[in-house]
Amino acid sequence: MNLSYLPNIISGLRILLVIPLVMLLARAELGAALAVFALAGFSDGLDGYLARRYGWFTKLGGWLDPIADKAMLVSTYVMLGWWLHLIPIWLPALVILRDVVIVTGGLVYYLWVEKVEAEPSWPSKINTVMQILLVMAVMVDHSLMVLPAALLDVLVYGVLATTVLSGAGYVWVWSRRAVHAKRGIVR
Repeated sequence: MNLSYLPNIISGLRILLVIPLVMLLARAELGAALAVFALAGFSDGLDGYLARRYGWFTKLGGWLDPIADKAMLVSTYVMLGWWLHLIPIWLPALVILRDVVIVTGGLVYYLWVEKVEAEPSWPSKINTVMQILLVMAVMVDHSLMVLPAALLDVLVYGVLATTVLSGAGYVWVWSRRAVHAKRGIVR
């Protein structure tokens, strides 16, 4: 086996971890779900470290890693919001809407303007961290120890704010790029 494929294998396994995670959440086994979620987070860090440390970047890995991240987060938000009602029901809808807008915008840009490379923005990275913190806090709150309600509220509204800001940021930046590209303006 060529070791340079190891990050891709880890990302693929992370996608497969979505299945037991969803099953555990469906049975409201939040302690076990937290362990699977933490394992997925560790694997995300590990594949990223290996890719950067050894230069093991591939086009496939460029797709697998964000797909694994989105599959894990979206499925968790759906289960925590719509299935278990542990987060406001509107929050998974907002998270999914933002992702749909970004993917649709990227596809339109790719088809009508020019080839586009995925480049996460800082607000998007902060949004991802906020989403992860909320998921972990909710799982901890319902499995290991009760957390202050104010902390959970701050995380919910932090996810709301960063979701809206990062989504609007992508729309703004890529709309401006499209206008400039169509006009032939060099950036």
